[in-house]
Amino acid sequence: MTDEVEHLSNTLMWTVGMITQAGPDDLKRVARAYREAQDLVSKIPKTEEGARPRIIACFHRSDEYRAADDIACVGWILTAIQERVNEGDLRDWRKLRTVVRQMVKLLQEPATSLH
Repeated sequence: MTDEVEHLSNTLMWTVGMITQAGPDDLKRVARAYREAQDLVSKIPKTEEGARPRIIACFHRSDEYRAADDIACVGWILTAIQERVNEGDLRDWRKLRTVVRQMVKLLQEPATSLH
């Protein structure tokens, strides 16, 4: 489990960097991808494997965007991380969840400030 937490933390830190360094247009793109990912995972039922099918679907879509060098991959990765962290069985999962929530909040701010 330590390896998974370390890998997840590294991926989350990469995601944080991408979001915090993104310009307004890229941030909107990431936010749109995050919303699409949230919509997709809401349609995939949790199984005895927990959120694994949801996480795999997000990573698959993220890989497609990353292959096209599209920053939208970040929104899909964030959703995959969020799904895994929300299972609540990782060491320090609450700390990870706090960081995920902060990133989600950053993605929501541009949309609300335009109104």
